Amino acid sequence: MKIMVIAGSPTAESRTRGIAQFAAESLKQMNVEVLYFDVGMDKLPLFTGDATTAQNETVKKLAEYAEQADGFFVTSPEYHSGISGALKNALDFLGGKHFKNKPSAIAVAAGGGKGGMNALTNLRTVLRGVYSLVLPDQFVADPVNFDEGNVLVDELAQTRVRELTVQLKELTEAISVKQAK
Repeated sequence: MKIMVIAGSPTAESRTRGIAQFAAESLKQMNVEVLYFDVGMDKLPLFTGDATTAQNETVKKLAEYAEQADGFFVTSPEYHSGISGALKNALDFLGGKHFKNKPSAIAVAAGGGKGGMNALTNLRTVLRGVYSLVLPDQFVADPVNFDEGNVLVDELAQTRVRELTVQLKELTEAISVKQAK
C-alpha cells in the first residue's frame, strides 16, 4: 500500500510541514510506503492548463506519486480562510484519474485564531471535486502544538494525527480488498 503525503505550505518555516512529517512517520511505522510531496520544496510552475507543463520534472513527480498512491494525507496552512494557493495549484495539476475512489485524510495548521475550519472545508470541497473519498474526521493544529522548529510535539495533537493515519490506512486497505475482488 502506498499513501501520498502532501505538505501544502509554500513557506520555508512551516507548521504544516510538521504535521505532514509526523503523518508520514506514523504511516511508515505501520509499514505503509509513503510518497512525500512538499509544495514548499518541490516547486511547481503555475497551472495554466497548458499541456506542455506536464513535461516539467516536478509536475511529473507529482503526477507519478498521485497515480501510484492508494490514498492521500493532505495538509495545508489556513490562508485567509482557505487552503494555500500553492496547494491548490498542485491539486489543479491532478484530477479525478488520480483521486477517484481513493481515500484522503485532511489536516490544517491554523494560526489566525479562526481555528482552521474554513481551510478544512475548502480542502474537503476541492478533494471531493476530484472524487476523493475524504474521511469524515479531520485535524486542526494550533501554534501551541509545535516547538520552535515547527515539529508537532503536543501529545494530544500527535494522537489525533496518528488516529487519522490509522483510519486512512484501514479505509485504504478495505477499498483495495474490495477492488481486488
